[in-house]
Amino acid sequence: MVAFLNKEPWFPDPRTYNRYLKDGLIAVGGDLSVRRLELAYRMGIFPWTDNPLTWWCPEQRAIFDLDQIHIGRSLSRTLRKNNFTVTFDQAFDRVIQACSQVPRPGGWLTSHFVRAYQQLHQNNMAHSVECWLGNDLVGGVYGVGVGSAFAGESMFYQVANASKVALTHLLWGLKASGYHLVDIQMVTPVTSSMGAFYIKRDDYLDRLEEALRRTCTFPTSHSSYRRDGRSNS
Repeated sequence: MVAFLNKEPWFPDPRTYNRYLKDGLIAVGGDLSVRRLELAYRMGIFPWTDNPLTWWCPEQRAIFDLDQIHIGRSLSRTLRKNNFTVTFDQAFDRVIQACSQVPRPGGWLTSHFVRAYQQLHQNNMAHSVECWLGNDLVGGVYGVGVGSAFAGESMFYQVANASKVALTHLLWGLKASGYHLVDIQMVTPVTSSMGAFYIKRDDYLDRLEEALRRTCTFPTSHSSYRRDGRSNS
């Protein structure tokens, strides 16, 4: 049974509701208001499709362990070359617009989603990391922070390795800022190569509960980070 939402910001408990449905569909309907989105992320739930609006907490969840980020040889060479400039929260609207133009199954990042996450950004909940080549924005990633948890939502690139560089700096910055949990929903070839892995839903919800016990500040300016996540600046 799937919950049908109305205007009241509410979700069923993902630990017990539809726990036997492996796809993880929790609810349908509602809206993408700031209040509802914040509640969703605090409960380990995320929106996926727009028409109808659906909400999910899958049986398995992809995460990064910030103590076990893997930087391969090719990416290490790119980082050492230092051809890119990386910034934090300097072009959120441009990053999410670029992400929305990347072809994806179902085209989930609609204009409705874009406007909703722009509102989250204005409320200091959604953040971006930008990768620049000269004055050109060539890659980036954005996501949502609650407590000391960060949910990576989407990334894009227009130049080879630009999104990987942005993601690497995001992970280093999150570790340096004291974040405890990085949720990426699903493992992709890129994130798998950097150490992402799946955990069970209850394990994820336990980690999220722990991460919500403290609040972290998202990095607001570019710094250089060593592999251990400590700032060199």
